[in-house]
Amino acid sequence: MADWDLVLTDIRIATMSGDAPGYGVIEDGALAIADGEIAWLGPASESPGNDADETRSLGNRWVTPALIDCHTHLVFAGDRAEEYERRLAGVSYEDIAAEGGGILSTVRATREAEIDSLYNAALIRIRQLAASGVATIEIKSGYGLDVGSELKMLVIARNLGETSGVSIQTTLLAAHALPPEFAGKADDYIDLICEELLPDIKERELADAVDGYCESIAFEAPQIAKLFRAAKEAGLPVKLHADQLSDGGGAELAAHFGALSADHLEYSSKAGVRALANAGTTAVLLPGAFLTLGEKQKPPVDLLRDNNVPIALATDCNPGTSPLCSITYAMALGSRLFGLTPEECLAGVTREAARALGLASDRGTLEVGKRADVAIWDVNHPRDLAYWMGTNPLNSLLVGGLDFDI
Repeated sequence: MADWDLVLTDIRIATMSGDAPGYGVIEDGALAIADGEIAWLGPASESPGNDADETRSLGNRWVTPALIDCHTHLVFAGDRAEEYERRLAGVSYEDIAAEGGGILSTVRATREAEIDSLYNAALIRIRQLAASGVATIEIKSGYGLDVGSELKMLVIARNLGETSGVSIQTTLLAAHALPPEFAGKADDYIDLICEELLPDIKERELADAVDGYCESIAFEAPQIAKLFRAAKEAGLPVKLHADQLSDGGGAELAAHFGALSADHLEYSSKAGVRALANAGTTAVLLPGAFLTLGEKQKPPVDLLRDNNVPIALATDCNPGTSPLCSITYAMALGSRLFGLTPEECLAGVTREAARALGLASDRGTLEVGKRADVAIWDVNHPRDLAYWMGTNPLNSLLVGGLDFDI
């Protein structure tokens, strides 16, 4: 029996490990895979020369960790293109939400949709993301907003993790918006999540984390705090949609509960950023939503850098504010809209995205013992991934050491 299953040779490797400067480059490298994990990597001249079932010469192509989309809402029905037209005509996102549009319009469509329809639509989006180099995707609920529909969304997400060929992390986002049947009774809805939905989710192991939307059009900080206490008691980590449209103390709230990530952050204060740094919480920036909503206030990138807060990037794939299914295009937007360097962009969809999901020990960098999630690119340098827009330079993708059919 061979020691290795597969060896990739004639490659340039960007390990993104963070231990080496820049991209962690290994020129004229080789990478070996065994049992779905990276068994060895380094300069080809230093290879121990173990037997392998298969060796592939890749013509000096670049190899990086497979990419990670750490914030999506890609299980949904319908679209909101009509609302997009209205926003372009000057109607605000908040006004549309107040009229029953926004998230609630997607809730109505998702509640009415059959499981097979939701599954098939989501699978198309997953394959589009995988075609841009993604091997791990986080999927949130949040378009059901009742017990049955939230469970339906999470069951679909779990099924997609078993059948799609990519790794899926699921997040309960029942506190995404106030459902119409609880109008004026936000506290009662939070109680429903804490007392009925969360225990069921925990028992059925349907969620890997719990999220909430702390914003003037969603839930107040004390309500999210109650949800997070319940999540912690259930043994589930938390993350937060924070400070997207206003400074509601979301960053501080996320930090207080040791959240894996705080996402959006356009209006986060200096105190909020310092709190994230002290808590070790990852900032997840979502340039697709910033672009689609026509926002003007950018996330405090310099403050995040100065305080050594890890910065991840994600598509925020959703029908209302970020209809985006390309992680490389999210990288291009992160560079142009937020001023992130190409290196920061690639780290943001590999190493830091893994951190935002609590998976840094398992993936996000190319290191011995980690999952063999490997993206192979037709580019001159990894910086090209944030430079080009609307192209697809992915040559091939390995997920857990297995070829993914793109």
